[in-house]
Amino acid sequence: MFPPDSDYRDERLSESDTRSKLIDPALRLRGWTEAHLRREETAGAIDIVDGRGKRRRGRTDYTLRVRVTPDAQPVAVALLEAKKNQLPPDHGLEQARLYADSKRLNVPFVFSSNGYFWVMFDRSTGLTSDPRPMSEFPTPEELRARYEAMMGFRLDSPAARPLLVRYPGGEGTRRYYQDAAIRATLEKLARDATQEKPGRALLTLATGAGKTFIAVQLLKRVADAGQLRRALFICDRDELRQQALAAFTNVFGTDAAEVKRNPDGSNHAKNARIHIATYQTLDVGNEDGTANFLLEHYPENYFSHIIIDECHRSAWGKWSQVLLRNPDAVQIGLTATPRQLKLPEKTAGALEDEAITADNIRHFGEPVYEYDLAQGIEDGYLAACEVVRAQVDIDETGLSIDQILALKPVDAITGRPLSREELEELYEKTSFEDRIMLPDRVKAMCADLFQRLLETGGPEQKTVIFCVRDAHAQAVAREMGNLYAEWCRENGQAPKEYYAFKCTAASGGNDQLADLRGSSNSHFVATTVDLLTTGVDVPCLRNVVFFRYVQSPISFYQMVGRGTRIDLASDKLMFRVYDYTDASRLFGEAFLTRYTRPEGSKEGEPGDEEGPGPDNPQPPPQPIPQVEGVSVLVRPAGRLVVAQVDGQEKLIPVEEYKERLSERLVQAAPDLEHFRRAWVHPDERRQLVDHLVRSGYSPKVVQVVEEMTDYDLYDVLAALGYGMNPLTRLQRAGAFSYKHRDWMGTMPRRTAATVLAIANQFSRSGTEALESPQIFNVPEVVRAGGLPALKELGEPREVLRQTKERMFEA
Repeated sequence: MFPPDSDYRDERLSESDTRSKLIDPALRLRGWTEAHLRREETAGAIDIVDGRGKRRRGRTDYTLRVRVTPDAQPVAVALLEAKKNQLPPDHGLEQARLYADSKRLNVPFVFSSNGYFWVMFDRSTGLTSDPRPMSEFPTPEELRARYEAMMGFRLDSPAARPLLVRYPGGEGTRRYYQDAAIRATLEKLARDATQEKPGRALLTLATGAGKTFIAVQLLKRVADAGQLRRALFICDRDELRQQALAAFTNVFGTDAAEVKRNPDGSNHAKNARIHIATYQTLDVGNEDGTANFLLEHYPENYFSHIIIDECHRSAWGKWSQVLLRNPDAVQIGLTATPRQLKLPEKTAGALEDEAITADNIRHFGEPVYEYDLAQGIEDGYLAACEVVRAQVDIDETGLSIDQILALKPVDAITGRPLSREELEELYEKTSFEDRIMLPDRVKAMCADLFQRLLETGGPEQKTVIFCVRDAHAQAVAREMGNLYAEWCRENGQAPKEYYAFKCTAASGGNDQLADLRGSSNSHFVATTVDLLTTGVDVPCLRNVVFFRYVQSPISFYQMVGRGTRIDLASDKLMFRVYDYTDASRLFGEAFLTRYTRPEGSKEGEPGDEEGPGPDNPQPPPQPIPQVEGVSVLVRPAGRLVVAQVDGQEKLIPVEEYKERLSERLVQAAPDLEHFRRAWVHPDERRQLVDHLVRSGYSPKVVQVVEEMTDYDLYDVLAALGYGMNPLTRLQRAGAFSYKHRDWMGTMPRRTAATVLAIANQFSRSGTEALESPQIFNVPEVVRAGGLPALKELGEPREVLRQTKERMFEA
């Protein structure tokens, strides 16, 4: 039962020691070599160190992988959670199951072991085994057989060949969830092929998670397996096509090309294997599309593989023909917001074939892999999100016809006074800034937003403001520009050019996206209607602002998704949603849309739920009433954060979030002394933080939202749970030098200097700096005396332990 010559039954081992001294040797005896094992690491949190963003090491999961041939890509089949040797073998099973599910590692089997015994949870059956000795741990061959039986195909079958293709350039560039998503997709396609069914798969990943990377890697592995004839990657607009083209050509070279008409009328992508197109290029972008380009250049079943980016986009227009004309192709949908369509009962049967991607679940099936915003924030891959709400008083009370008439409304275009009859005809179906322009409302909302920017880092923050229509976007850009110019004058600062600008389709906004993304000296505030709602990558974006009303959860999530990317270059760890229209109520709402038949269509024909409405306003009829002299008050309505509650994203007020986190912290560590003892032991600290995260509340979110990135997480939690006065990392390291002067005075001079140099590393990187194996390579530590100096006092590990414990003494 025990590894040869290694009996640690009477010794208390940490999780890492249990793994290295007990589990690893036992696994080797059962045939699990290093080639079968992988330490799957998340990105980890980001700290501001010396004024720059620095990423910590994240959680490390221990995955078991099977190999069909020596040169094949290993396939992950199980997660192994190691627990201390003094704990029961199933102590870590529930924790491991959470990390193995479809939102994490996507493996069918979960093991937990204390080094002596193991237990296994089988996701396909829901059964957990009894404890068994490590001498009976399943071999790679046995686990492969279990995996193949569960999946319904053999790994050496032609259908599974893409699963065995290695990543081009190795595995170093992919993230754990991207690998899990790719495997889940290839597994689903292998099952479909084995059952002689059309290959269909749906992936739902939060904006910023790297869906294009996944698409490229999927097609590359299929191509290298010899199963790709021609592929089509289809997206929503030119900006996204250029992003995709760059990613595909980086891997496929000239074998990838954009779809467009050459001067001679031919298709630019004719000789390529990877065709990258927009709906508009194929003439299938809307209900009026002719599909001429599609029909002219692409016969039926021309493609073997089709990947649809942003597949939540409605297919009630012409573009469903792309899929209908390629029924034998493998079809993969990518989206952050999978759409489900609510069909009238009498037409559900008639629409089943046509409702292709207006109902993603109906066409592709349930998502094979999901990775949401809350998980991405916790993993350290996506920026934390704070929602700041405000209420506009006249939006609550409205304006009566008499109140508007008293203010002498005019036509915004001609200046002609408007009559009661004209107003009554328009006002019955109006919304502010859509049918009635209120300059005073624009000024009040812009003034409130500008003040909030001043309070959170200054006005020169990359910001996107979603407006109702083009004229509203123009008015908001003008007002934000005026506020900035006045602020610069008052502060004796030269204003930077193009501070605020309209970025809409009507204004040729695509030309300014590069400046919004890349310029640090111009183009700070973009006002838009819908140009920036999907796919556009602006990592430095810090604020997403809603000046328009939103009814669709899909539209809302796509808009919020513009801010989710972390940007180390600008030290962006979080973004804010400034919500003036209660759009944030849509967090956690189902992506369900109603079927509506378009005007002029027949009963039973597809309709488009994205017709006229608050999210897709149509050009207003003339005249456009403009009303001035309205008193407008903007009131704060609270700060909230996105949390994962019972598996669903919800908004929770910041103070309530902190209270819930504090309650769970105190449950796990009743007082400050218990907390301190747990914190200084890496295994116990990880368990404590994992406990908080599993309950839905992340310490890192509080640290970022409360702008405490200069503090170690120890001080953030100690202040939250036990009322301790928090110290920054610099303050805590400084306090160490005088609090423990007597202790260091008992040491040889070089040893004391080395201990002080080690303690100083805390000011830069916090707790983990004191545990890093690289600490003895830090120049400051080497100059002080380094490892040889610590040996003068005895065991260096013991000196490091005492240094860390004393760092956190009150």
